Amino acid sequence: MKKILTVLLVSFSWMLVNAQERDLLDIDLNLIDSIFDKPLAESTAEKPAKTTSQPPVKTTPVISEVNRRGIIFSASYNFKLSTNPGWGFETKDEEGKLIDYIGIYPWDLKGDDNEHFSWAFGVEAGATISINAQISNYFRVMSVFSYGIPGFTLSIGDFYFDYNILNYVYLRAGKVEQSWGVSPNFAFTNLLSRIATRNDPNYPNNYDPAAPSTSGPSYLIKLDVPIGIGGAQLVALTRVNLAGGIIPTRNYIGYGGKFNLAFKWADFNLGAFYQDFMATRAYFSAKTSVFKFDIYNEWLVGVNTHSDNSVGFAVNLGISRSFLKDKLKINAEYFYNGEESTKYYSPETDIREEEVLPFLEGHNFAFSVGYKFDGKINPRVFANFLYGDDSYSLTIGARITLLSFIDIYLAVPMAFGEGHYYQTLTNIKSEHRPFSVMLFVNINGSVSASRFY
Repeated sequence: MKKILTVLLVSFSWMLVNAQERDLLDIDLNLIDSIFDKPLAESTAEKPAKTTSQPPVKTTPVISEVNRRGIIFSASYNFKLSTNPGWGFETKDEEGKLIDYIGIYPWDLKGDDNEHFSWAFGVEAGATISINAQISNYFRVMSVFSYGIPGFTLSIGDFYFDYNILNYVYLRAGKVEQSWGVSPNFAFTNLLSRIATRNDPNYPNNYDPAAPSTSGPSYLIKLDVPIGIGGAQLVALTRVNLAGGIIPTRNYIGYGGKFNLAFKWADFNLGAFYQDFMATRAYFSAKTSVFKFDIYNEWLVGVNTHSDNSVGFAVNLGISRSFLKDKLKINAEYFYNGEESTKYYSPETDIREEEVLPFLEGHNFAFSVGYKFDGKINPRVFANFLYGDDSYSLTIGARITLLSFIDIYLAVPMAFGEGHYYQTLTNIKSEHRPFSVMLFVNINGSVSASRFY
């Protein structure tokens, strides 16, 4: 019992810390130093643990395994202070309604009437309650609830169950995000986040504008089957508003699967996903290490099976490397998008609302560098550069951990050219600014308790 409790506590603590770190750093377009925290490969957390050293699992029903039941209760809190001054152009229609922001060089302001300086100061507080109920050795239920002010909002985070079928098939179902792909910069092979929108020219002619939106939180049923040195995964997924009482029809449910082979010298993935109202897509990814350089390559083919069967493709090539005992990290990537007006869904995080973002057509480049200094406050500095479709983005910044529960960020995002890569900070200020300064203070912590029978 002690061994089981220890494993569950360690596993849950890792999941919670990993989720908090990813949410905190996963600001739109790598605004903060996610170069230190985002993996360059598909998450291994989704792969079932090896069981060769464990005793055989009994085939008795779940209800009879009463000796391995328990619950882990965890609560986390955060207080956010932020300010975000910046400059930008805005374009309005005849009625004065804002329709777009245009990228500018921040040091070349000309005093036009549509130039403006604005700033915002934000204060937010929130708490998250997580309940991890281990019903038996086979069955687990995870639920996460969050609430915060201002607005006294209440939201349901992850809410799903896991079922282990004789250590051969692993079932997960519920409200939870699932990711595919390798690239930390352009998630074009994450087919589960690819969506169609009403402005997408690839939409079928019989699309009903009154139908439910296909963008939103992920509700899925997933089966993982370990096979040899890899495994297979099957997924059924929808993004309609189930919480609002909308029951998806067959057209709003997507189906897909992928197969993984994990050799010692390289890791390969092959997957496909189909849903009405968007192209059927398949992808292939490969990742290996050569002279301590991580090299990854991904290919995607999309066929508009719902309309004219036109074919599009996309490809990337990326490289990353750590130096000076992992203090210095670099990442560079080339991405060519041969699809038209394709988009993906980015889920909500602690400081960014959910968004539908585009993949820019044609040639795209990304370069990131980050450095960790020694010291008690864990200082980090970083810079991220993005290019695509005559749009340039440069973000520089720093992060320090003042105390174990206080993080301070300073970032300066800048967008040039056409401004497609401008930064979005919707929780702080609902504006797209080609140039701004962001100061962000996060006070956070967590506690947990458990009870097993």
